[in-house]
Amino acid sequence: MEIRVLKYFLTVAREGSITGAANSLHLTQPTLSRQLQDLEKELGQKLLVRGKYKVSLTPEGMILKKRAQEIVEMVEKTEAEFSSLTDVLAGDIYIGCGETDSMKYVAAVIKEVQETYPEIKFHIHSGNAEDVTEKLDKGLLDFGVLIQPVDLSKYDSMPLPDKDVWGVIMRKDSPLAKKDYIELEDLKGLPLINSRQAMRKTTNKNEFIEWFQGEFENLNTVATINLVYNATVMVKAGIGYAITLDKLADTSKESLLCFRPLRPKLESGLDIVWKKYQVFSPAAKMFLEKLRSRLG
Repeated sequence: MEIRVLKYFLTVAREGSITGAANSLHLTQPTLSRQLQDLEKELGQKLLVRGKYKVSLTPEGMILKKRAQEIVEMVEKTEAEFSSLTDVLAGDIYIGCGETDSMKYVAAVIKEVQETYPEIKFHIHSGNAEDVTEKLDKGLLDFGVLIQPVDLSKYDSMPLPDKDVWGVIMRKDSPLAKKDYIELEDLKGLPLINSRQAMRKTTNKNEFIEWFQGEFENLNTVATINLVYNATVMVKAGIGYAITLDKLADTSKESLLCFRPLRPKLESGLDIVWKKYQVFSPAAKMFLEKLRSRLG
């Protein structure tokens, strides 16, 4: 498979039309069709369902789309790393992170680096631990910021200074909003919106699950989330109460929402991680040195 042809295939998948893709790629339609037919023949699978005006992906085409995106991203990242091997420190650094206020520590280092090395560009991918570690493992990210509980055995890591506080996001007109803290008994019977990452059983100690004293499975979880924004929309709509970390939702005076911490207090630590034995580009290596200097 040629990278060029994989890019053609991804363009067709995006446009949903061979004609539209050919126009975007500045190719003739017969040329593009022949390249796609050759790709199907090479893989021995039908990748596209060709309709009168549109094309759609077969299940095999969906698999190739995911793999092709990863391959193209990896090639582009590799090309960028080699183009940065000059006397001028430049290049691209890829960071994945969960939603956390502690990202401010990483942002401070990014600012310091860019003030000195303006040719270095940062690319931030937001996602939960599963999203971030998948991309780390495939070499699509240089670093990840992970919120515990998470298995760090495959990675080198460095803790961030703060811990995030767990609590409940609710509407201000909720009876619970009158309380300063939320206890386990308060949550029983309520419709709850929970983090899939926090709920996941791991080989490590899961302090989130332990906080519920064996009652977690008996609670009324009506929805699960991986990022908080959509949870706040559901809370505003009256669907439930979101158990999540502080400082991620707008709870200002003008907001419909408020945050109340759990009692006993529950906190999660955070780590910035990278693959063991990772070979960094000069830019990423310098960034790690800056992180260690500031946080170590």
